[in-house]
Amino acid sequence: MRVLDDPGRAEDVVQEAFLKIWTNAAGFDPKRGSLRTWLITAVRNRSIDYLRGRSAHERQEQELMPELTESHASDPWREVSLALERMAVRQAVGSLPPEQRQTVQLAYFGGYSQREIADMTKVPLSTVKGRMRLALEKLSSYLQGRGLVDV
Repeated sequence: MRVLDDPGRAEDVVQEAFLKIWTNAAGFDPKRGSLRTWLITAVRNRSIDYLRGRSAHERQEQELMPELTESHASDPWREVSLALERMAVRQAVGSLPPEQRQTVQLAYFGGYSQREIADMTKVPLSTVKGRMRLALEKLSSYLQGRGLVDV
């Protein structure tokens, strides 16, 4: 929903991504990350692929909601766990230098490709790639240190 801002299209993209995951299930490697991360990445990538079919000017910036709320009752321990994870991710992203934070936010929450980010920020593509690599390394280290990432 954050990437597409359209419930119907988000549902379609999730279904397409899950069909692709189902047919390529053998591609999952637990040594490279958790199943949850693999699934989320697959859906995110499919969402970005969908957006790339639209022109960049059709996209809208989305304000990140501070807390996600669920309309149905759920396990309170799960809710506490998710809240702690969200807080840790916010802190991790907040600890990044501004240029790296901007790159991560545009890519993961805005759905922009590295080339589009380079064009938007008026920096070379290699700089965007370097910022992204450094940011992801720092985020991984930060979250590993808090026991939230299995690598």
